[in-house]
Amino acid sequence: MFGNFFSKGQSKPSNEPLSSAQVTQLIDDTLANYVSENFPNGVLNVCIKYQLEQDKNITIQLIMPFPCQGELDELAASLSKALGQEVSIVVTLQVKPVRHFALGSDTGEKADGAVKQGNIANIIAIASGKGGVGKSTTTVNLAYALMAEGAKVGILDADIYGPSIPTMLGLTHEKPGSTDGKLMTPLLAHGLSAMSIGFLVDPNDATVWRGPMASSAFNQLLNETAWPTLDYLLIDMPPGTGDIQLTLAQKVPVAAAVIVTTPQDIALVDATKGIAMFNKVQVPVLGIVENMSYHICENCGHQSHIFGEAGGKDMAQSNQTTLLGQLPLDIAIRQDADFGQSDIIENSTGEIASHYRKIARNIAGQLFLQCDNASPLTPIVEQQQ
Repeated sequence: MFGNFFSKGQSKPSNEPLSSAQVTQLIDDTLANYVSENFPNGVLNVCIKYQLEQDKNITIQLIMPFPCQGELDELAASLSKALGQEVSIVVTLQVKPVRHFALGSDTGEKADGAVKQGNIANIIAIASGKGGVGKSTTTVNLAYALMAEGAKVGILDADIYGPSIPTMLGLTHEKPGSTDGKLMTPLLAHGLSAMSIGFLVDPNDATVWRGPMASSAFNQLLNETAWPTLDYLLIDMPPGTGDIQLTLAQKVPVAAAVIVTTPQDIALVDATKGIAMFNKVQVPVLGIVENMSYHICENCGHQSHIFGEAGGKDMAQSNQTTLLGQLPLDIAIRQDADFGQSDIIENSTGEIASHYRKIARNIAGQLFLQCDNASPLTPIVEQQQ
């Protein structure tokens, strides 16, 4: 990463520190040339604003269009080691809608005909073709992971028949209120704004509704909730390709979708149908999250692929999409879901939290890269004179 700089007749003396100009040049070159899945053309290529402060320690201030603090913390550690002094990268987020319109009470047209931006910038559907793959658990932890990366996040439970988000957030017996008698106030779980039909019905009662009623309920939960200003609203979709999914695609400004699956063949078949559904309704699929990818033995550390191996990777390749990450089969994840907790909050520096935060960064990064007009991957059409 730093070899090019030191090789241009600028080799670093063993004891003599770099000058301020040399430090600035090295940091500029590093930010310009650092390449990863979320920075295919370097950090500065997507950075909105860049400021460098040199004192006893070095602080790099970046305004970025998507959450990336965890990845840039690793870059800062590499710079610290190379320079022999503390380097920190402070990310301020400026997340914008990738669609021309967004959901919220402020949406509509201005007097000049421009579209107002709603208070929810980007809506991301987390879906699967079948139940039992851990989609709701994944959605909750990804929401917390995005928050850990600095984003403002909400979660909507779209599973009208089997809402599980209240349990996973530890809000089983909570009820939403209202400040104006018109819109419901979302409940809060560690700062995460949440709404679910499970907050409104008896948890022991069965919701026996036909498809149109379920779709209407979903519409009300989405549009009659007083959502705060959010960078991302994650929608925990019910399994299948039915009425709720169609309502979401037709009536909601969904930015993109993410498919959750396990490596098992039967899950992959149904997950592929989920991708096909979103393709038909022209909702971009950002990629695939492979849940329960492997199990690590608590005694010997051996990694076992209980449900198969590389299924998510093969599926991503065959559908020309991205494998966003792989999650382990870990008892701690199951226990947290049952008790309304999250390892991202309880053990923010642990391995499980690291997995979720990396996937969350990949989702936000790919949303920007694949769907935003400001993306460096967006083709530029040149008009002939």
